[in-house]
Amino acid sequence: MTPSPRFRPSVRAALWTLALLLIAAPIAWSQRQRIRIEPNVPYDGRFTFVRLRYTQGYRLAWNADYPQMERNFMTILGDLSSLRLHQKGSNVHVLDDPALAHYPIAYLTEPGYWYPTAQEAVALRHWIQKGGFLIVDDFYFDRQWDVFEQAMMAVLPTARIMPMDVSHPVFNTFFHIKTLDGMTHPATPLAKAEYLGIYEDNDPTKRLQVIINYNNDIGDYMEWSGEGWYPVNFSNEAYKFATNYVVYGLTH
Repeated sequence: MTPSPRFRPSVRAALWTLALLLIAAPIAWSQRQRIRIEPNVPYDGRFTFVRLRYTQGYRLAWNADYPQMERNFMTILGDLSSLRLHQKGSNVHVLDDPALAHYPIAYLTEPGYWYPTAQEAVALRHWIQKGGFLIVDDFYFDRQWDVFEQAMMAVLPTARIMPMDVSHPVFNTFFHIKTLDGMTHPATPLAKAEYLGIYEDNDPTKRLQVIINYNNDIGDYMEWSGEGWYPVNFSNEAYKFATNYVVYGLTH
């Protein structure tokens, strides 16, 4: 199910976005070439931020904003809540890692480059069905949506991807988010963020299994929140959404 209405940028906006991407692409590529996966935190019952690493397609896309986003978010979450959590460490797991079963929440970024293998799709399906809560973030425009939708249907073949509104509990578990109209993707600032979900048994009254941030990138806003790159209100909102997602995932 493709979200609607879709954003169709003007020629001027498209050229402006392309210029931003051309400037940012060499920096992002350089950073990903130098990426070092830090050792996973040993399981001890404390909340651990888990990022999923996919192995097919553009295999470096999974690490966007890693690990600074995790560090910033865990610092904020530690200050905001009484959760016992790892502030200075986080985990990276492939989708079929048996150790993923220890963790109730996982984050998958840039799904526009995600092509799960059959084994990975089955493993992630079982994790979700057993209670796992998946956060999908950082993608935009039709082609990336199409790649994500195909991958998600491999994981949950009978799932329906449904638009969400601000009345859903995930937007009110810790912070009371008043509107879903304020956020945009950093690379396409004229596109309005959309929030979509997959529910257990495709029933909106049951558990939300997957939250999808389309035309948005809360990870990027959190990574650069201390650098002044983006408006403060966008960074603040990103932390609110992320905090609510974690609290929802831990309580449902």
